[in-house]
Amino acid sequence: MHERTTTIEVNGASDLAAHTTHLLAGDYRLALIAAHHDTATHPGGHAIRVVYLFTAGPPDRRVELHLRTDLTEPHIPSLAALSFPASRFEREMRDLFGIEPDNHPMPRPLIHHPHWPAGWHPMRHDAPTRPPLTGAEPFPFLTVEGDGVYEIPVGPVHAGLIEPGHFRFSVVGETILKMKARLWYVHKGIEKLFEGRPVEGGVGLAERVSGDTAVGHALAYSLAVEDALRLRVPTSAQRVRAVLLELERLHNHIADIGALCNDVAYGIAHAHTQRIRECLLRLNAHTTGHRLLRGGVYPGGARLQSVPDPAHIKAIAADVAEIIDIALGHAVVRERFTGTAVLTRQQATDIGTLGYVARASGLTLDARTAHPFCDLGTALTVPVQYGGDVLARFRQRAQEIEISTAILTDLLPSMSPGTYSVPITPGPGGHRSGTGIVEGWRGAITHRVETGPNGRITRAKIVDPSFFNWPALPVALADTIVPDFPLTNKSFNLSCAGNDL
Repeated sequence: MHERTTTIEVNGASDLAAHTTHLLAGDYRLALIAAHHDTATHPGGHAIRVVYLFTAGPPDRRVELHLRTDLTEPHIPSLAALSFPASRFEREMRDLFGIEPDNHPMPRPLIHHPHWPAGWHPMRHDAPTRPPLTGAEPFPFLTVEGDGVYEIPVGPVHAGLIEPGHFRFSVVGETILKMKARLWYVHKGIEKLFEGRPVEGGVGLAERVSGDTAVGHALAYSLAVEDALRLRVPTSAQRVRAVLLELERLHNHIADIGALCNDVAYGIAHAHTQRIRECLLRLNAHTTGHRLLRGGVYPGGARLQSVPDPAHIKAIAADVAEIIDIALGHAVVRERFTGTAVLTRQQATDIGTLGYVARASGLTLDARTAHPFCDLGTALTVPVQYGGDVLARFRQRAQEIEISTAILTDLLPSMSPGTYSVPITPGPGGHRSGTGIVEGWRGAITHRVETGPNGRITRAKIVDPSFFNWPALPVALADTIVPDFPLTNKSFNLSCAGNDL
């Protein structure tokens, strides 16, 4: 357990609500809720255990609330009235573990689609082999009625190489009254696949949680394992990890800047950003041996095949800055971005948004300052925008690129190729747990792992920032016109794979 983590055993609804209210009032945020089906060998015995992780910073603070419930008919008190993210974690646990959240305002399935077998909760150890799939039933989308109102269904299968998601628009003319997203078409059981693996064997799976965030998830997983095993990783390894994390941030934000321009028919800017992104992907391949930087981060350390040239990074950043200036100087681009799909600061706060989506609405959340794994010095600042619209999210990406460039040019000159690590050694016997929190390019990624006496993983809980940010997309789309949906969607650029594990 992290040296700054406090663990509290809670009993019942009033105790859980009191601790939650106190933590939220003290500027903590709910980072995850993880259900566990403990076996008889666990210190607490055969039971269903729920862990609530609250985090704050700086300084880095973490509090876990542990609540045990009946194994045969598990119930927990709902925290939906106190936390919107809690309401969604509770629905997730209801589907995967069969835990009923008492007094939940909307306890309908979140992950289970209608064709999933009723009563089958696949994350429980006593879950049978999946029964046959049943006939699909219509999803109960909210129907908006009135003169001139009509519906536009989009997806779940889309043109191009994008992930599946169904979007139902209620529209008058071109104005969106309400959009409802239905996700979870790509549930893969990734958390279940971690169970029973040696800790070294989980990093490849972590890299594939969301393919464009290989470093972020590998690092969050590695930090969680190191926390559980009390491993001290060399400073040199932490600096390498910081470099790889910023390289990942660069190529993703550059791709999004081009895609946003493309969505308003400014194809020349998109073409140039694709050129720059290809340069970065080739640089990545030289750096770790993989275009998406896989293999560079693992429990206990990090490795570099080659060190990027800081001058090359600066030249790329200057190239990007010129494209951004040209794009924002174009009247049509700027007009389409300005005032489109506004997410207010209060909405971003209430929903619990993270990353560049939150920062574009005026929130200063950044795990690099709240939960640092490496001292980045004065190179790291946290820029924010206040408009909350597509323009703010575009500008936020531009400033994120500037900060990443500053961090890289500060760290790279002192580095050399090589492997920097400590051996993975099991900690004291028994069950252990640890958490890793990383500011991935989309926002804070949280991994929590538990290991058994044999050193193998007994439970892994993963939270990609997309889980927090998806509910903000329909809110921002209210009163936006239908032709601006692709633009708005790209300004959020959320991961279906990272959301649906």
